[in-house]
Amino acid sequence: MRVNLIRRDPADRWASVFGRVAVYSFVVALITGVLLLPYFRPSMAMVIYHGSYAKLDGIPMSQAYASTLGISFDVRAGMLVRQVHHWSALVFVAAVCLRLARMFFRGRFGGRHLPDWLIWVTLIPLGMLAGLTGTILPDDMLSGGSLSVFTGVIFSIPLIGTHLGLWIFGGSVPGHVIIPRDYWVHVAAIPAVIGLLLVLSYRPRPRLTRPHLARPRLARWRNVDPLLPFTAGVLILLGAIAQINPVWLYGPYVPGGISAGSVPDWYMGFVDGALRIMPGWEFTVGGHPVTLAVLVPGVIVPGMFFTFLAGYPLLDGKMTGQRAGGNGPLGPTEGDPANRIAAGAAAIAFYCLLWAAAANDEIALHLHVALFTVTWIFRVLVLTGPVAAFAVTRVLCHVTADRHRDEGEHGVETGVIRQDPNGGFHEVRGTPPSATAARPKERNSSLR
Repeated sequence: MRVNLIRRDPADRWASVFGRVAVYSFVVALITGVLLLPYFRPSMAMVIYHGSYAKLDGIPMSQAYASTLGISFDVRAGMLVRQVHHWSALVFVAAVCLRLARMFFRGRFGGRHLPDWLIWVTLIPLGMLAGLTGTILPDDMLSGGSLSVFTGVIFSIPLIGTHLGLWIFGGSVPGHVIIPRDYWVHVAAIPAVIGLLLVLSYRPRPRLTRPHLARPRLARWRNVDPLLPFTAGVLILLGAIAQINPVWLYGPYVPGGISAGSVPDWYMGFVDGALRIMPGWEFTVGGHPVTLAVLVPGVIVPGMFFTFLAGYPLLDGKMTGQRAGGNGPLGPTEGDPANRIAAGAAAIAFYCLLWAAAANDEIALHLHVALFTVTWIFRVLVLTGPVAAFAVTRVLCHVTADRHRDEGEHGVETGVIRQDPNGGFHEVRGTPPSATAARPKERNSSLR
C-alpha cells in the first residue's frame, strides 16, 4: 500500500504531486528543525564570540547569533542541516502555491473541493509566517532588517498597533524577549497548526482485504511514494551545493543598522516590493497619525490578496457566467472559464510585479537608471499590468476556444488546397487530435 499523506485526486494528478511535495518538505523541515534544537540558544544575552569563524572573533553578540555560528562551523554537518531546513521551508511554500494555482485554473475549488481549497490557501500565510519567524531567530543583520519591517507594519495598524507591538516585544523595541518568544512560535505553535491542517486534508485510500494479496512486512516498503525520497534527496542536494542565508557575512544585529545586499525569502518579496513603491502618504485623524505608506502595503494589500483567494469560489459563478438550474425552462449552463483564467493571470501579474519591485535598487544599479525613475515605473505597472494581463489573457482564451470549436466541427487545418470537379477550391481538413485520441486502437492484423 502506498503511503498517502494527502488526498489524491485521480482527475488532477499534478495537484496531488504538488501537495505531496509540500507535505514531504514539511516533514523534512520538522526533522531538520528537531536536529537543530539542542544546539541553538534562543537568548539575547550578550557574549563575546571566540569560535571557529576568525573574522568575528572577539565581537560582542547575542547567544542566539553565537549559537547559529556554532551550528554552522563547529557542529558536524550543522551547516548542511541548517541549509536543508531553510530550503525545505522555501520548497514547502512553492509547492503550496503551485497546488493552489493548479486547482484554481482547473476550477477545482468549489463543492466538495472547497475545504481543501481553504486549507491550502491558509497554508500560504502560515508558511510565510514560519519563514519570517525563522529568519528572526539568528539575530543577525538580516534578522534585524526583517524585525524592523515587522515592527513598522505592526505599529502602522490604527488604534491597536502600538499596544500590540509593545505586547509582542515586552514593553520596548527590540527589547530582550522577542527572540525567546519568537522561538516558541516558530518551533511549536506554527508547526502544530500546519500539521493539523495537513492532517485535515488527509484521506486514506481503501485497504485491500483479500488475503492472497497480503505482502511481507519488508516488501511493503517498496511501495513507498517515490516522491518522498526524491523530495528529500533534492532538498539535501540543495543544502549541500546551494548556499543560503550566510549569517556570518551579515554580522550581528545592531539596532538602527541594515545589511546591504540582504534580501528576504522569495515569498516575502511582494510585501517588500509594495513597501518600496508605496508613496509616503500620512495624515492625522483625531491627533493620531495614520501612515498609509506602511499600512497599505504591509497590511491591506496582503490582507486583500489572501481574502480574494479564499473567497474566490463564491465569485466564480459570476466571473464565469455560470447559471444554476431551476424550475424554469432554462437549465444549468456551463461556465466560460476565460474570465477565471484571466483573473488568475491578473493576480499572478500583480504578485510578480510587486516581487520584481523588491529589487528596484538592483535594477537601477545594473541598468544605470535613477532609482526614482524605476520606482515610478513599477508604480504605474502595478496598477496597469494586472488589467492588461486580464484583457490579453481573456482574448487569448476566447481565440483558443474558437479555434478548438472550429477544429471540432470542420477538422484541423492542413494547408492542403484541392480543386473540386466544378473548378472550385477547398482546403483539406484533418481529423482533430482529440477525436484521434478518443478512437479505439485497432489491433495489428498480424497479431490477430
